[in-house]
Amino acid sequence: MEENIATVQNVIIENRKNLNISGVKEVASFDDETILLDTLLGQMTIKGDNLRIESFNTTTGDLSATGKVHAVVYMSDARSSGGFWSRLFR
Repeated sequence: MEENIATVQNVIIENRKNLNISGVKEVASFDDETILLDTLLGQMTIKGDNLRIESFNTTTGDLSATGKVHAVVYMSDARSSGGFWSRLFR
């Protein structure tokens, strides 16, 4: 039986200091200026100052972080956006 994976994701930023994200599959890397995440909706990069991961629950996919948030960016996913190979084999 095939398992359906929910693709609902919430990103909540409070006063550019507290960040709560659901739907996180993995923390790929982090330091005090950048957090790189693999999420249900693609790769996400968080840029800021004094960033800290306060908690990450691998079972639920909930992540909490603090610090000054400058940017939250989703990286494009060629598989879902019709990249080169999907256009070639239409």
